Amino acid sequence: MTELTELTEQELTDKVVASFDTAKDERFREVMQALVRHAHAFVRETRLTEEEWGAAIEFLTAAGHITTDTRQEFVLLSDVLGISMLTVAVNEPDPGESTESTVLGPFFVQDSPEIELGGDITGGASGEPSWVSGRVTDTEGTPVAGARVEVWEADDGGMYDVQYDDGALAGRAHLFTDAEGRFRFWGLTPTPYPIPDDGPVGRLLGHAGRSPMRAPHLHFMVTAPGFRRLITHIFVAGDPCLDADSVFGVKESLIRPFDRHEAGTPTPDSRPLEGPWTATTFDIVLGKE
Repeated sequence: MTELTELTEQELTDKVVASFDTAKDERFREVMQALVRHAHAFVRETRLTEEEWGAAIEFLTAAGHITTDTRQEFVLLSDVLGISMLTVAVNEPDPGESTESTVLGPFFVQDSPEIELGGDITGGASGEPSWVSGRVTDTEGTPVAGARVEVWEADDGGMYDVQYDDGALAGRAHLFTDAEGRFRFWGLTPTPYPIPDDGPVGRLLGHAGRSPMRAPHLHFMVTAPGFRRLITHIFVAGDPCLDADSVFGVKESLIRPFDRHEAGTPTPDSRPLEGPWTATTFDIVLGKE
C-alpha cells in the first residue's frame, strides 16, 4: 500500500466522520462517528474486496427477509457474534450485588398470560415437569413484594410456542411475588436446543464450524417500581452444553441444580404426577434504579 493510498483512505474516513458533526443529538453523533471509524478500520485491516462486501449485503438482506414478528434474525446475529452479551456486560448494574443479566433472546413475547403463585406456565407444552421457586429481594435483602416475574422457555423438542403455526401460547407466563417476595410455579425441565439455523445466521455458523446449540435454560424478566429491569436465565447444572453455548450467555452465578425426583415422590403443592419431575430454587436480587 502506497503512502498516497493510505492518506486517501484516511482522508475519506475523516470526511465521513466530519459529516456527522452537524447532528443535533450529541449521543447520536458520538455513536455514528465511532461506528464510521471502526467500520472503516475493519475494511482497511482486512482489505475487504467488493465481492466480499456484496456478499455481506446479501447476507443482511437475507436476514431482513426471514425476520418476522416472531423470528428476529438480527437478534440471532447479534447473539452469535457475542454483541448481545457484550452490551449486557457494559450495562451490568451493581456488579457482585444484584443478580447477573444475560441475553433477552429472540423469542420474548409481550402480553403473556398471568398465572397465580404455584400455577403452571406450560400451557400444554411437552416436557418433564419442573417446580421452580425463589424469592425477589433488593441488594440489602429486603423482600420486593409485587414484583412481576416473567418466564418463558422452549419445550422438550427445542421449540418455543411462537415457532409453531397454531398461534397458541405455551411455555410462557407471568406472575407476581407475594408480600415476602416469594414466587413459585410449574414449568418444564430445560433441555438443550439449537437456535434457528435454517437462515443466514445458521449458514454463518456452518461456515465457521460452530454448533448452534444453546445450553438448557429458563428465561426470566423481573420488574418492580424503583428497580432496574432484570433480564436473565437460569441454566441446568452439569449439562455438557454449558461450555459451548452458541450465544455466550452462560454465567457461573446463573447455573442451578435441577434436582430429580422419581415418579410417585410427593410434590411441594401435592400435585399428582405420573412421571418424574425436577425442582430448583432461584433467588433474585434487584438493583435500584
